[in-house]
Amino acid sequence: MALYVSLMDLIYWKDTERTGMVLTGLVVGLLSLFQLSIITVVSTLSLAIMCFTISVRIYYQVLHILSWGDGEHPFKAYLDLDISLSGEQADLYMQKAIVMALSAADTLKRLFFVGSLLDSLKFLALIYLVTYLGDLCNGLTLLIIGVIALFSLPLFYRQRQVNLLQRLVQGGGPPPDPTPGGAKPKTQ
Repeated sequence: MALYVSLMDLIYWKDTERTGMVLTGLVVGLLSLFQLSIITVVSTLSLAIMCFTISVRIYYQVLHILSWGDGEHPFKAYLDLDISLSGEQADLYMQKAIVMALSAADTLKRLFFVGSLLDSLKFLALIYLVTYLGDLCNGLTLLIIGVIALFSLPLFYRQRQVNLLQRLVQGGGPPPDPTPGGAKPKTQ
């Protein structure tokens, strides 16, 4: 539940600095995959992180030696973070994953082997449209668009929700002119 709340805080830009860093990191990382292999991207990113953390650790050690710091490890909070799962939690997550995988396999079985003609025809149309989408762009482009949309659309909708709903009630179109009597055409 805490992960869900943290993810929603990121998506709705509760902490703009943190969300900006996450969005920038995701987009730059995905864009770098256009030019470099995933192995190069991961190894270079790991190298950059290691250079940063080792430099910070040495800096704190030097400050402690010169008696300008308390000598506390700069990444102690991260080292003390408990990321282990109990046996019960691991079993629960594994059971959920198995149920989801089997459910997906069952749904695909029904779609491919025409358990329901209407559902299989809808799936066929979807797959046909996806082939056109695949001709237009690759999966990486779609992933980048998805990440940007994930961070943009919920906030945009929340900020403009009232305006959008009013426009939908009025039948779409542009918003009405707020000036009394409407706008007068300019004559020259």
